[in-house]
Amino acid sequence: MELKQLEYFQMTSRLKNITRAAKRLSVSQPNITVAIKKLEAELGIQLFERSQKQLSLTPEGAVFLNRIELALRNIQDAVLEVNDYKQLQKGTIKIGIPSMIGAYLFPKIFSGFQKKFAHLDIYLYEKGSMSIRESLERDELDFGIVIISNASPSLQLLPMSTNQVVACVPEDSPLAQKDSLSWSDVSNIDLIMLKEGSFIRNLIQQKLKEHNIQPNIILESNQIETIKGLISSNVGMAFLLDFVVQDTPHIKTLPIEDPIFVDVGLAWKKDRYISKAAQSFINFCQDTLNK
Repeated sequence: MELKQLEYFQMTSRLKNITRAAKRLSVSQPNITVAIKKLEAELGIQLFERSQKQLSLTPEGAVFLNRIELALRNIQDAVLEVNDYKQLQKGTIKIGIPSMIGAYLFPKIFSGFQKKFAHLDIYLYEKGSMSIRESLERDELDFGIVIISNASPSLQLLPMSTNQVVACVPEDSPLAQKDSLSWSDVSNIDLIMLKEGSFIRNLIQQKLKEHNIQPNIILESNQIETIKGLISSNVGMAFLLDFVVQDTPHIKTLPIEDPIFVDVGLAWKKDRYISKAAQSFINFCQDTLNK
């Protein structure tokens, strides 16, 4: 049994598709197919149910996955720890950031951290908060600067700020004359939404569903400047965090009648070895907050 076989099996289990797993791991599809077949032959069991279009684990495969995920995580942590001893002046950090937070909050943190720790390499991955939190739980990222409200207990959290979700409407919209927005106001309005995987999108959809409102979504984008441009051009309205649209020309921000607040912060996986590079980032964020 080889380590690569276990890694291929793990990724295929997560993505439920050999082609996508091969692309994620940068290997050929036949390599993964052969590795899994050899693994099944060695174990004497069938790991996947192949009668469906989408691969699914057999009961035996699910038990095996639960066991090997812990083993692979321990191996990854061991490699990190050894590299810390071997390369005390080097390190890499993989950070996930949503576009909304990334454009307005992270640059300030990154600039200061890079000046202090120029020898560390930082890799950024832009996704929605929900997607980043899932990637953290799968050990695909070291950190996420995300909306941490209602996060999984498996994540360690460092709150950074509390922000309000506001309705953003064109300044010449009839809604701009109001002091606050009711959910009934949204029923006949063209809505610009963040893409799937966004915490704000999920939150707004949940609120609209609670009020039996079917939104008229005309466009989805994670490009915040594009969304703001569309709002100011009277294309539609959107829900964003307050600090993103503060003092933006041609846009009026309205609090929701039943205000929504969310916490933004740093998240990382509990019970994992924290490399010296990762610990330096945690310490820097803590020091920045205390200033």
